[in-house]
Amino acid sequence: MLWSWFTTAAAGPAAGPDPLGHAQETANNAASWVENNWMNWVEAALRIVLIVVVAMVLRATVRRMITKLIARMNRNVTGRPAGALGGLLVNAERRRQRSEAIGSVLRSVASFVIMGTAALTVLSVLKINLAPLLASAGVAGVAVGFGARNLVTDFLSGVFMILEDQYGVGDVIDVGVATGTVIEVGLRVTKLRGDNGEIWYVRNGEVKRVGNLSQGWATAVIDVQVGYGQDLDRARELISRAAEEMAGDEPWDEALWEPVEVLGLESVSADSVVIQAQAKTMPGKAAGVARELRWRIKKAFDAEGIAIVGGTPSATVADGVAAADGAAPSALADPESPQAKATAPIAQEAAEQPSGGASHTHGARLGKDD
Repeated sequence: MLWSWFTTAAAGPAAGPDPLGHAQETANNAASWVENNWMNWVEAALRIVLIVVVAMVLRATVRRMITKLIARMNRNVTGRPAGALGGLLVNAERRRQRSEAIGSVLRSVASFVIMGTAALTVLSVLKINLAPLLASAGVAGVAVGFGARNLVTDFLSGVFMILEDQYGVGDVIDVGVATGTVIEVGLRVTKLRGDNGEIWYVRNGEVKRVGNLSQGWATAVIDVQVGYGQDLDRARELISRAAEEMAGDEPWDEALWEPVEVLGLESVSADSVVIQAQAKTMPGKAAGVARELRWRIKKAFDAEGIAIVGGTPSATVADGVAAADGAAPSALADPESPQAKATAPIAQEAAEQPSGGASHTHGARLGKDD
């Protein structure tokens, strides 16, 4: 045993692992691995670069094509003649915003599809298992969709509203929560301007019904008040004449789509009657047509001396006197009224009674003297 110790001591310390040799071996292994796989790396890198370049070029090309298509649509709309129906059916601003919104949706969808496909292809080139990734993305998509369901609802509602052309810029609409003129149509909100100038921002997802007051045609209803004792046939003739003259003047010749129709008596009151007329007009022009027609009818009535308010056939001069004095009318003030005639004999007998009584007294006195 002692001999073994001396032998070990003479041999020197035990040899450990050589660091230099280990490093050299590691370097050799790495170089060999790189030499064996560098072609795969270069090939994968080239494939990734090619995929990215193709995706970017394809995305830019598709977006450019969509932009040119939208610009061509706007140019064709602007170049159309704007007549009575052209100005109604071809609203450049309305079509421009609608086409731009559709173009924005198409560009976003194209970009999402192209870049999403490119990303999945790159991951497959890198030999990454897509099954867990897609499963996680599906769960995350459900969570995000549930949390942002209102935003998704607004977006989808806006897309369908634009595609179906339910309304556009310049239309007067009633969406239940607000009424006004559309000044901007977006994918998430619609901007309206109310009658008093206020601006309403209506989320598209909250719109359950839409009443478009600017599509098709509108009806202008005019109620004309005429005095009770006036000539109704003459008033009807004047209304028709004023409507015909208005239909021949600009710009009312475009606003009126059909001749004004006098419907007849709408109501009868104690001192006046109401004659109703209506006209089919361009959408959004009914109020202006009604105001202009009332103005012309009033001028025609004034020229012909037709009163708007007058007495009934049983009205008397006393009514006018009483009205002027501010007192209640009295039938006794009119000598032609039945009440005045019934009281006339009574007043005459009362007036003659003093003279008759004096004659009788004088006769009796003469008899006594005789």
